[in-house]
Amino acid sequence: MAKSFTWGAAAASFQIEGSLNGRGRGPCVWDMFCQQPGKVRFQHHGNNACNHIDYMEQDVATMAAIGLQAYRFSVSWPRVIPNGTGEINPDGLAFYDRLVDTLLANNITPWITLFHWDYPYQLFLQGGWLNPDSADWFADYTRIIVDKLSDRVSHWMTLNEPQCFIHFGHHTGYHAPGLKLGFKEVLTAAHNALLAHGKAVQTIRSYSKTDAIVGAAPVGYVYVPEQDSDQCVNAAKQATFAITQQDCWNNSWFADPMFLGHYPEDGLALHQPYLPAFGQHDMKTICQPLDFYGANIYTAETITTNDAGQVNPVPPLEGDRFTSMDWHVVPESLYWASKFFYERYNVPVIITENGMANHDWVDEAGRVQDPQRIILLKQYTDALLRARAEGVPIDGYFAWSIMDNFEWALGYDRRFGLVHVDYQTMKRTIKESGYWYKARINKPL
Repeated sequence: MAKSFTWGAAAASFQIEGSLNGRGRGPCVWDMFCQQPGKVRFQHHGNNACNHIDYMEQDVATMAAIGLQAYRFSVSWPRVIPNGTGEINPDGLAFYDRLVDTLLANNITPWITLFHWDYPYQLFLQGGWLNPDSADWFADYTRIIVDKLSDRVSHWMTLNEPQCFIHFGHHTGYHAPGLKLGFKEVLTAAHNALLAHGKAVQTIRSYSKTDAIVGAAPVGYVYVPEQDSDQCVNAAKQATFAITQQDCWNNSWFADPMFLGHYPEDGLALHQPYLPAFGQHDMKTICQPLDFYGANIYTAETITTNDAGQVNPVPPLEGDRFTSMDWHVVPESLYWASKFFYERYNVPVIITENGMANHDWVDEAGRVQDPQRIILLKQYTDALLRARAEGVPIDGYFAWSIMDNFEWALGYDRRFGLVHVDYQTMKRTIKESGYWYKARINKPL
């Protein structure tokens, strides 16, 4: 049984900070992507976002009002180092310094994610994740953040959802930088990102001024069993880690090297014609000791097995529940994912993202009523705590997200927040789900 549990919420730098034109932040690949016609819904961009740069103190006060025990935020690499390498932007570093102090003054523990997709544009021009120096660039950036903040920050995540920024950003072109590379180049970028993870962990361990707690936050692509039989459970677990097609949208291609020190055998066999050159030294660099498995989970696919052991998908029922992202509502995903990830990787599990997109607005009384989000959060967290009660070491849950924000290729069309943001006036309004979450945090486990 896990000894403690952290209730938090999360956000990402590009999605909330704004202030591209000023304060020294350099451009990132998402700035480039937003300028390309048709890439982002309604041609929205992150230039202003939620203007968290100017509203930071108010936003932290709102977090405290909700009762957050922790806030997971990402550092913008080009805000700190505008060109990705070289000269540091003192205003950028000072912002995160103030953010950490403000969080601690409000009894909120900072959890830092080092990379949440806003790759420096100037490094993209040098090949980005395809460049063999990219892992060292990331380690050098990590050293700057650790030197500045690790006297007060002990919780770290290296990469957020490499499946997304590699698969969507470099294979399908749906996300920044919008590339549609051949699969060998996709796997090269993925391998360099994994090396960046490993070197960042080494850097944190070597230079942290406090005892560091380190993990990563991959997206959790989960299968759940329709029946609670050994056969069906084992089939769902196997499907959760299996690699069956040539893409990077899976768990094990990234997590196995991080935690087990090797690529999965089924992936190696399937990807063999496209593998980049690598050796055991690379795998030793990637596989650094980690303290938790961070999983971003929103949905799952359900499977069933018949008497002959055949595995079949179970389609959603007619009229079943979907969020505004068209994601099936499957609360059991947190129960089974936490069990499956712990059994494979043998470290505590933290849900580093979970939540619901909706189309929320302020009513005539000044409230934001979002009962569907409350139901979803309750059912998902109940499922997670059921796994915890059964002995799975689950150390925390972070709601996505603390506030409405720029939702990548969908612009500002979908709202995930516990706090509503009026993007014209920047007024913040705690939603009913935010008040519910405060009560959930204060309720004994």
